[in-house]
Amino acid sequence: MSKEQSGVIKAWEATIRKTQAAKKRANSIFGSISVAHADDDNLVEIEPHPSEPYIAEKVLPNGDYYTGQWFENFPHGQGKYLWTDGCMYIGGWCRGKTNGRGRFSWPSGAIYEGDFKSGYMDGVGTYTGSNGDTYKGQWIMNLKHGPGVKRFANGDTYDGEWRRGLQEGQGKYQWSNGNHYNGEWRNGVIYGKGSFVWSDGKRYDGYWEDGVPKGNGTLKWSDGSFYVGNWNKDPSEQNGSYYPSGSSSSGNLEWDPQVVYEELLSEYKVSVGEKISILPSQKRLAIWTSSKDGSEKPRRMSVDGRVSVGVEKPFDRMSIWEAEDAAAAASGHGAESADFSGLHHERKNIPMKVQTSVKKLGETICKGHKNYDLMLNLQLGIRHAVGRPGPAVSLDLKSSAFDPKEKVWTRFPPEGTKYTPPHQSTEFKWKDYCPLVFRSLRKLFKVDPADYMLSICGNDALRELSSPGKSGSFFYLTHDDKYMIKTMKKAECKVLIRMLAAYYNHVRSFENTLLIKYFGLHCVKLNGPSQKKVRFIIMGNLMCSENMIHRLFDLKGSSLGRTTDKPESEIDANTVLKDLDLNFLFRLQKAWFQEFCRQVDRDCELLEQERIMDYSLLVGLHFRDVSPSGDLIPCGPVTPSGETEDDEGPRLSRADMDQLLLDPAKWARIRLGVNMPGRVERTVRRSDCEFQIVGEPTGDCYDVIMSFGIIDILQDYDISKKLEHAYKSIQYDPTSISAVDPKQYSRRFRDFILKIFVEDT
Repeated sequence: MSKEQSGVIKAWEATIRKTQAAKKRANSIFGSISVAHADDDNLVEIEPHPSEPYIAEKVLPNGDYYTGQWFENFPHGQGKYLWTDGCMYIGGWCRGKTNGRGRFSWPSGAIYEGDFKSGYMDGVGTYTGSNGDTYKGQWIMNLKHGPGVKRFANGDTYDGEWRRGLQEGQGKYQWSNGNHYNGEWRNGVIYGKGSFVWSDGKRYDGYWEDGVPKGNGTLKWSDGSFYVGNWNKDPSEQNGSYYPSGSSSSGNLEWDPQVVYEELLSEYKVSVGEKISILPSQKRLAIWTSSKDGSEKPRRMSVDGRVSVGVEKPFDRMSIWEAEDAAAAASGHGAESADFSGLHHERKNIPMKVQTSVKKLGETICKGHKNYDLMLNLQLGIRHAVGRPGPAVSLDLKSSAFDPKEKVWTRFPPEGTKYTPPHQSTEFKWKDYCPLVFRSLRKLFKVDPADYMLSICGNDALRELSSPGKSGSFFYLTHDDKYMIKTMKKAECKVLIRMLAAYYNHVRSFENTLLIKYFGLHCVKLNGPSQKKVRFIIMGNLMCSENMIHRLFDLKGSSLGRTTDKPESEIDANTVLKDLDLNFLFRLQKAWFQEFCRQVDRDCELLEQERIMDYSLLVGLHFRDVSPSGDLIPCGPVTPSGETEDDEGPRLSRADMDQLLLDPAKWARIRLGVNMPGRVERTVRRSDCEFQIVGEPTGDCYDVIMSFGIIDILQDYDISKKLEHAYKSIQYDPTSISAVDPKQYSRRFRDFILKIFVEDT
């Protein structure tokens, strides 16, 4: 927890203990309010509920004050609410949530005036910061999102598109001295195609990356001279020509383009602006009700409609990035027992357990291992392929780059050559398939070449998984778990090269694609009588996460043979569970769920067009609340209407969302399928349906962080798969087997995935 958050909590607790002082301030703001005499420990009696909103003035037991329309113990209609820390809201309410037009002010002097929705700044509004920054434009869930204008206190201005609180899309940024940039942005920095114009007449038109020119571009001076070429902050990768005014052929090699980086752009930083200290959706409403015997617990509600029972802990679970001590939260969170007639067993608070620590998967390949020489060959080849100097990479590739004949052979004798280093392994040949394409893919996936080589070719050895997969392929993991290396059959290699152009265009068009990321396709040919060839693909490890993966599912939507047949006590973090082992529904927020559905459709359409089948969705779960003994702590049951008990608003880790909104930069660590906060709801299968894939929801929910993606996308529906389908269809239900026509497989896969992933309403 940050010092800022800790300070807010202390201030909150201190003001609650000073109710009398707060009452005096309320009288000065709202006028005289008559309150029945009560000790601080007593509850304020709230009037019986009329059938429609009425005007009320409330002094709440913790020192908060409200005046305005009131209905069923909630602000409802137009009203004014003052918190004891000095925050104030004036505007529309709907059953305790800020809703409609309103004005929220902070004690620092910051003000937001505009639309609210379910407790959030959402719609069109203007935020004026305490330092003088102003933003006017579109908001979604407390974040600038859509067209908007930001005027900074230092005189800078940005007018353009925003996404998740940062500049993204087309926009114009003007510095206070008149210089301006007009073009594309990404995650708050200049990125893409755009123009920078200096007040003295100089102008750069071209491509940018991370706030500086990179790629093709032209710098023009006011006298008509210009420099055109490939720009790069690294002088060794920059090349171009300078043309004086009136000349189109002679160049001046004495002009150094590094002047642009070191002098012309060095002072032009994009202002960040101040962060909102505490979000409106984090402010709590103290709504207390009294009972005749005085035994009822106080209930406190946040502006967005959340109700909690007992003592309020506003920041107790706000950060999904830090380890949490769930032991203190274990009491009082047990799941309610329920009776589901015909289910496999009755649910009687049966706890679910996970491992709290796990051994790294795989066997380290040391000297003497049967594949030690192969690992050395692989590392030598990767170091050569990635480190070899080449032309500047462009994402616009010619069709010739995808030609199956586009491959490079390199010989690696033990004594070394002009291009290869000496080594202690046996002589081998190295082949790179479509090297320019995979170089471009690594750039597209933002893989740093140095980090890539360090992961695969560093001093730390690879780890070999204990047994080959069903296909007979072997898998190797890098020491940091970032990359997985898989040996391939020739047929798989051909399938990948055949679909490489479509794959490249797809991942370039859809940055949220769920398809596995491929970084390189290579072959090692060992010398000797066997002339053995080992082909392998390097791909991203979907389960590489800073959070421990507690459960792992490989899901296809078929039932035949899709179980591990392991008892619950033997399942650990390295067990790959399958369709018939699935005992959860996966719940995603509305925006993420909609994007997930769209992306599953897009990815399946590509695989169907490329005649691919037998792929699966790999899903990893990290449970947020785990006791020291490994027991999972539910976050609360779900009622049939989709709402948690004691909750009228969305229950999807709103506190976590608020913390993320306070620091929009953290959104960059969350992408579709990567580090995604969400919930899972436990399910139970019926005993009378042996192959029921999707069980009955029980209402028990757990906060999780999810990782998922589509793997095994290189299985062509060839003659062997057609024969397998024909043979198994005689013995089993044709809809239950994996080997089916790509069109049917895609339809079944999509239908299944969209049954087990649901919107968390």
